[in-house]
Amino acid sequence: MFLSQSFVALVALALAVSATPAVRDTPTITLPIAKHFNTTGTLNLLARDQARAKWLKSRASGESLAERAGSLPVTNAEVSYLAAVGVGSPATTYNLIVDTGSSNTWVGAGTEYVSTSTSKKTGGSVSVSYGSGSFSGTEFTDQVTLGSLVIKSQSIGVASKSSGFEGVDGILGIGPVDLTEQTVSNANTVPTVTDNLLSQGFISTEVVAVSFEPTTQESVTNGELTFGGTDSSKFTGSINYVSLTNTSPASEYWGINESITYGSTSILSSTAGIVDTGTTLTLIASNALQKYQKATGATLDSTTGLLRVSSSQFNSLQNLNFDIGGVTYTLTPNAQIWPRSLNSAIGGSSGDIYLIVGDLGSDSGEGLDFINGQTFLERFYAVFDTTNKRLGLATTQFTTATTN
Repeated sequence: MFLSQSFVALVALALAVSATPAVRDTPTITLPIAKHFNTTGTLNLLARDQARAKWLKSRASGESLAERAGSLPVTNAEVSYLAAVGVGSPATTYNLIVDTGSSNTWVGAGTEYVSTSTSKKTGGSVSVSYGSGSFSGTEFTDQVTLGSLVIKSQSIGVASKSSGFEGVDGILGIGPVDLTEQTVSNANTVPTVTDNLLSQGFISTEVVAVSFEPTTQESVTNGELTFGGTDSSKFTGSINYVSLTNTSPASEYWGINESITYGSTSILSSTAGIVDTGTTLTLIASNALQKYQKATGATLDSTTGLLRVSSSQFNSLQNLNFDIGGVTYTLTPNAQIWPRSLNSAIGGSSGDIYLIVGDLGSDSGEGLDFINGQTFLERFYAVFDTTNKRLGLATTQFTTATTN
């Protein structure tokens, strides 16, 4: 289980001066994040991720929360990246899932909300379904502490009821603000944490950079969020940016266009999908997965729902290449497999080799045909740039790691 670790924030404000003109570096706020395995419930990564993918699509089609809750399964949030966030004065620390696929910040799934002098009820109720869980309760505004910085009057959902979030306290939503639409009864949308960091002068550009690192441990601080800029120690080379896609429903989220090849075999033609910290696996459209399975020779494992390869097939794996904006991002053979030392954490057998590329649950052509989840992001640095409506990616020292 996750061992709560103290969170540390580093605030850097640098002024670089040249002859003319003077250039001021972007202030940044850095927050460590930790990988968390929930081993208290049914372990099925694929079912959880597919439920989330179905919800992401259904939200964009305008279904009501009740319709979504009734039609989608609720499973445990099994593998998440958590940030330790303070709420109130004095602050209570909550371990919140870092989620680019939603935008409400809320607490109370585990640790109960503690009302203090800075807590104010807005009179609104709040309700969000995530496909892989849901919560409902009351909206407050309160102080949110990120290290030594305090955001004033941040919208906070306080759960009176939640499901699918065992072992965590709630969500830190860092998706587009439009995702808060119709989630709070007395407001059209509510400002996100990054919105308020910008409006209250803590950052000068609305950017969140995410660094995940591959790990073979169930509980470890192996990630970092940087608000307001990037951390050059976390990536190699340059960051390549692409505009966000205009294709719906991927355009509702952090959506981009990409194509995928396995070796020289085309797996998925150029299409729209999303980059998402809240999805564990790397999901591709069902027809694309069939091509990938055929090319790798993998078989479907009935216990985990994942593709499984033999040792000889693993030794023959080729690179899986993602073409994004004319730049190729490669998942090496080692990056395509689940960490073997963590097989038991997903209900797998210790001697088996499982692939981290899974079935999205629908064929391509629906406007959201892939999700580059945690297993992709553990190999690449990602920059979610609201100000310039773009997403950046860069290689890291772990892109070609062989730890799995």
